[in-house]
Amino acid sequence: MVAITTVGFDADDTLWHNERFFRLTEARFAELLGAYVDPEHLAERLLEAERRNLGRYGFGIKGFMLSMIETAMDATDDRVPAPVIRGILEAGQEMLEHPIELLPHAAAAIEALHGRYRLLLITKGDLLDQERKLAQSGLGEWFDGIEIVSDKRAGTYAGIFSRHGDGAAAGVMAGNSMKSDVLPMIEAGGHGVFVPHGAAWALEHADPPRAEPRFHELPHLGGLPALLDRLA
Repeated sequence: MVAITTVGFDADDTLWHNERFFRLTEARFAELLGAYVDPEHLAERLLEAERRNLGRYGFGIKGFMLSMIETAMDATDDRVPAPVIRGILEAGQEMLEHPIELLPHAAAAIEALHGRYRLLLITKGDLLDQERKLAQSGLGEWFDGIEIVSDKRAGTYAGIFSRHGDGAAAGVMAGNSMKSDVLPMIEAGGHGVFVPHGAAWALEHADPPRAEPRFHELPHLGGLPALLDRLA
């Protein structure tokens, strides 16, 4: 077993709350369109728009706003009133201005590992929004490297852990997304630590690799220092 020297952390719903604001905004979106469309399949139509648009807009709030507007236009055959569009934009802007709420154990875990390992923040999404959230979180000073990427794949982790550490084999990645944080890190040769948090976005679902020895699962980040001790 290669000695662990570098630990990566996802940001959204690993260090601070995020997905619940998307779900609240989606409920508001349904209310805005309630008088104009049948709400039964609206969530599915929005999810399909998000899936189509990932390659155009990437991950994050701005792409979500554009997907809501597109869905509103498609669902109403382009008859959606301007006040509804304005309401969608205002809902997205509120998301971009929402204060950061750290998750329990996040700050304590990072502080406990600081100085023992190289610590990396590896997150995907809109650059300006992720920079804003990191600045508000007060956690930025603890990280040895910060990477805001367009997507998370095995090659992404291989490159990041080579630039900032001793390669993926000597690295651990902790996050709440099986698809983005865990599986590609394991594919790159490192350890993936799944830290579930509430209901994950549908496009981030994947089956856990239970038989893989480099797969780990924790109920919260408070258990990460002890896990790393066991891997030493």
